[in-house]
Amino acid sequence: MALSFTDENFETEVLNSDVPVLVDFWAPWCGPCKAIGPIIDQLAQEYTDVKIGKVNVDIEAMVAQQYGISSLPAILMFKNGQVVDSMIGAQPKAALQNMINRHR
Repeated sequence: MALSFTDENFETEVLNSDVPVLVDFWAPWCGPCKAIGPIIDQLAQEYTDVKIGKVNVDIEAMVAQQYGISSLPAILMFKNGQVVDSMIGAQPKAALQNMINRHR
């Protein structure tokens, strides 16, 4: 199961992480977000050397605003506290795996 990132824990869990972090910015009303939700959860099970989690933009608006999230789902890859890659929209599992593998 993917981790849940919040406005409160984002700095600790993502920005200060010693491993790369994949973050799925999503909302409950977003159809494409619901479509990739299970894929994100699968990836969280498969990768033990990368943190994988989600930010519900309806609840955690501060983090979403900080990163200029305007389209959902938005997938950001963080490494050493910096965004190193991003994708917008529902993506196939292989595309997300490629993103993770590029930055492990």
